[in-house]
Amino acid sequence: MTLFVGTSGWQYRDWRDVLYPTGLPVRLWLEEYTAGFATVEVNNAFYRLPERETFEAWRERVPADFVVAVKASRFLTHVKRLREPEEPVHRLMSRAAGLGDRLGPVLLQLPPTLRADPALLDACLARFPAGTRVAVEPRHDSWWTPEVGEVLRSRGAALCWADVLSRPVTPLWRTAGWGYVRFHQGRAASWPRYGRRALAAWVRRIAATWPPEADVYAYFNNDPHAAAVRDAVAFARLAGTAGLRVTRVPERLPTP
Repeated sequence: MTLFVGTSGWQYRDWRDVLYPTGLPVRLWLEEYTAGFATVEVNNAFYRLPERETFEAWRERVPADFVVAVKASRFLTHVKRLREPEEPVHRLMSRAAGLGDRLGPVLLQLPPTLRADPALLDACLARFPAGTRVAVEPRHDSWWTPEVGEVLRSRGAALCWADVLSRPVTPLWRTAGWGYVRFHQGRAASWPRYGRRALAAWVRRIAATWPPEADVYAYFNNDPHAAAVRDAVAFARLAGTAGLRVTRVPERLPTP
């Protein structure tokens, strides 16, 4: 298995003096990020989908082994609520194609008020180009049915395993030959960090679920106080100790 470990975004002021050296211009933060990590989830594409030229520029700035996951625009998931997906999916994928071979999975994070509709989800997933890795993060309990699981499996889409307060808030279904995990908020004493035991439990879950040839993507979204950076590094080291093949993370961070 290859475990891709990164964070949801890279432009956070709290990361100064932790991941980004003092005085490093913001315009160079992406290059500094890619020196430490081999993957990132572009979280701000949800709020404003970048133009293709922006994706092309990112491709030129990141190393050849770098993988960019893209969170789908809220226009598709929250405004259209998956209805009439052809145009928003085409717009998303035609722009993200500017990443070329750096493009990784696409994340569909559904609104917490959107109740399960397996047929609607199936129609949306059908609009993605063949071979696209799509992860789906539902946030209403009505989605946890065999019918939804079958839609995901039939389309080769991964159920996003989500964690809030150091516990899974989604079923731990394996619906594809690859996986996607998001860490939103831990409950360690230093908010919003994750404790070592919680991270070790996630390493065990991942190792027990996917075979050695699988790709699993894990992103930390608890960005305040550079918690995401520190937890991503701690998680990667635990996974490496457990024998998993893990993409690069920063070798050393300042002591909190």
